[in-house]
Amino acid sequence: SDSEIIGYALDTLYNVISNDLEEEEQEENLPKQVDDLGSQFTEIFIKQQENVTLLLTLVEEFDFHVRWPGVKLLTSLLKQQGPQVQQIILVSPMGVSRLMDLLADSREVIRNDGVLLLQQLTKSNAAIQKIVAFENAFERLLDIVTEEGNSDGGIVVEDCLLLLQNLLKNNNSNQNFFKEGSYIQRMKPWFEVGDDNCGWSAQKVTNLHLMLQLVRVLVSPTNPPGATSSCQKAMFHCGLLQQLCTILMATGVPADILTETINTVSEVIRGCQMNQDYFASVNAPSNPPRPAIVVLLMSMVNERQPFVLRCAVLYCFQCFLYKNQKGQGEIVSTLLPSTIDATGNSVSAGQLLCGGLFSTDSLSNWCAAVALAHALQENATLKEQLLRVQLATSIGNPPVSLLQQCTNILSQGSKVQTRVGLLMLLCTWLSNCSIAVTHFLHNPANIPFLTGQIAENLGEEEQLVQGLCALLLGISIYYNDNSLENYRKEKLKQLIEKRIGRENFIEKLGFISKHELYSRAAQKPQPSFSSPDHMMFDHEFTKLVKELEGVISKAIYKSSEEDKKEEEVKKTLEQHDNIVTHYKKVIREQDQELEELKQRINTLTSQNEQLQATVTQQVSQIQQHKDQYNLLKVQLGKDAQHHNSHSETFQMNGIQMEEASKLKEELEEWKNKHELLQGQLREKDSVIEKLKSSQLEMGTTEQSLQTSKSGGLEHNNELQKELEMLRSQIQLQSAEISKLQIENQKLQVMNTTADPVLGDSGAAAANNSELEGRLEQEVKELKSEVKALSEEKESLKQHLDSSSSTVAILQDEKSKLQQEVAESKKEQDDLLVLLADQDQKLSALKIKLKDLGVPVEDEDDIESGDQGDEDEDGDEEEQD
Repeated sequence: SDSEIIGYALDTLYNVISNDLEEEEQEENLPKQVDDLGSQFTEIFIKQQENVTLLLTLVEEFDFHVRWPGVKLLTSLLKQQGPQVQQIILVSPMGVSRLMDLLADSREVIRNDGVLLLQQLTKSNAAIQKIVAFENAFERLLDIVTEEGNSDGGIVVEDCLLLLQNLLKNNNSNQNFFKEGSYIQRMKPWFEVGDDNCGWSAQKVTNLHLMLQLVRVLVSPTNPPGATSSCQKAMFHCGLLQQLCTILMATGVPADILTETINTVSEVIRGCQMNQDYFASVNAPSNPPRPAIVVLLMSMVNERQPFVLRCAVLYCFQCFLYKNQKGQGEIVSTLLPSTIDATGNSVSAGQLLCGGLFSTDSLSNWCAAVALAHALQENATLKEQLLRVQLATSIGNPPVSLLQQCTNILSQGSKVQTRVGLLMLLCTWLSNCSIAVTHFLHNPANIPFLTGQIAENLGEEEQLVQGLCALLLGISIYYNDNSLENYRKEKLKQLIEKRIGRENFIEKLGFISKHELYSRAAQKPQPSFSSPDHMMFDHEFTKLVKELEGVISKAIYKSSEEDKKEEEVKKTLEQHDNIVTHYKKVIREQDQELEELKQRINTLTSQNEQLQATVTQQVSQIQQHKDQYNLLKVQLGKDAQHHNSHSETFQMNGIQMEEASKLKEELEEWKNKHELLQGQLREKDSVIEKLKSSQLEMGTTEQSLQTSKSGGLEHNNELQKELEMLRSQIQLQSAEISKLQIENQKLQVMNTTADPVLGDSGAAAANNSELEGRLEQEVKELKSEVKALSEEKESLKQHLDSSSSTVAILQDEKSKLQQEVAESKKEQDDLLVLLADQDQKLSALKIKLKDLGVPVEDEDDIESGDQGDEDEDGDEEEQD
């Protein structure tokens, strides 16, 4: 029960079991029996499982003196006898859950040691890893990493990352849980590296290294394809891939971080078309900007770059081309004559690969050959396209094909690494491409060179080259279409039989798969070599060898008859395939036709249904018409006696009668409209007449208008005065009401005060009730008066509104009349002007007449009244 004693006891046990020696002791190189002692004590301690369960309960204690030594002791036990202690914790109830609580401890020492404890607990135990993950470990660990400052954090971040790696590595369910929980999105801030990349601390480098490895754990090629694919997509959508590409192209990043970033990007894009397309679009921040692929290939074929970095770039290029026919096509197209940049301003990926393929550095040769082989992987069309590539080897000499140049270098006896690379490229190129085989056989020097290489008994180093030469010769036989007479399958087999011997040939072919470096390369896609000399085999090539080794062995032993039979079978199979494809095409076309016909049938059935519906409607209408017709017939039969003259017209199904009535109605309407229009015309005529008369009476109307206006204003003023009077009366009355109310309240107060004095006397009560009655009556009267006054006020208001509206109307009329007066004045002025003009003309004419000697009367004579008819006649005679 004493926490201090428990603490000391736990510390003592920890010191007994632990092997964590001091630095001085480590230097003295103590004998190894110390290790054995620790594990022996651990074995004794855990023999009784209750000891471990007791320790788990003590770890639950909050007291620092108990919890901390308990955590250290448990960690030490796990270090010494991990699997056994893990099993005990797993079977103890809530064992793992208790330990998970350590991550939530507010004391950093316990929390950090808790992380170390969980590291030991989760090592190589999938069951415990799952429990820890489902106990919300990811959330807590990522929170700690964020709190500590991501990659800039200390050793605690490193410990958290190691624990996350334990939980996720080779644990598919935890990886899925991590992805489903949207924790990939939380990894993005880890890689937000600033522009200033100089002076990184060793801890930051370690942290970033672990962070990159954690990304790789999620997209490892060894994971199930579906899981990897979904993680790759998540990394693209949350911007993690874009962030990694930024680091890839940044300057000042440490070499080992850059190498690991390249490897990480490789696995994030491997086999994911969306990510591969994005990577193809990434440009380096140079002037002019170059594609990231070109920049990376430059470092791959540069012999001054570190070996590990060059391997990483090769892996990145392989991952970019993996299951990416579009990317393969883009790389091969940069080698084809039509697309090569004539200006030479930019270096393409194809040119870099060719440069690497024929450089003096054997490592560049090997890397370029493997990279080019990946561009052709499982792509027959590109294998044929690459045959078009021509190379200008030296000035003055004709260009040589790429295939020819590869075989030329092979025959020159270069380094083993270069020859192995070229042979791998040729084997990949020629496999499953009979046209490439024909091109290869067309050069007469190639087959003698291969047979010469295989037949010789050379040292161990050359055995690998011999094996690859045998494979290339085997491919030339197996994929031979017998188009060249001198190099038919049968002739090549005879050549092997004579020069090499079948058994010897098969033995040499077996050198490849028996080689140690072959088995290493076959393990995983990433090219990882301890030294440049070990760089011999490519992972994808090992698959090709497995596929072809047995097939070629069989092909060598087959007789010509069997070959013929096989060819016949192949031909029949091809014919069969052609027939099948033809029928498939026919079936596809028929399916399309069927679909079209089905659609037509559907449309026709719908149309048919509509038409049937309309037909049924019409039939019902016809039936109705028939019934009406029959009724009318009967009616007409009855009326025929009285109206014989109109019998013909009534036989028309009663339609003419209806039409006649409609026409009559229309006629009536038109008559009414005519009368209305005539009335309107009359009104307009009368208005015109009035206007004419109003022009004459304009002066009088103005005067009357002014008087009416003044009268209206006076009336309006009177009304306003009355309203003011009423308002003052209402105010007075309201004052009286308020006085009465105050008196009433006083009386009520007096009444309440008088009650105890008066006692139960009935007279006082009667007086009080009378007073109340009077008051109520007076109040009612006053209310009624107020109501009446308010009503009167409303009516006066209405009266005032109406008067104001009449005034407005009169003002409108006045303005109209003023306009009319102005117009008439204008007309009069115009007439006066006209008259003046006429007078001038008349006077001018008179002067002219006088000049001509015609006697003219003065204006005064004309103006002075009317003269008699005789005088007028006389005047006329005189004028004549």
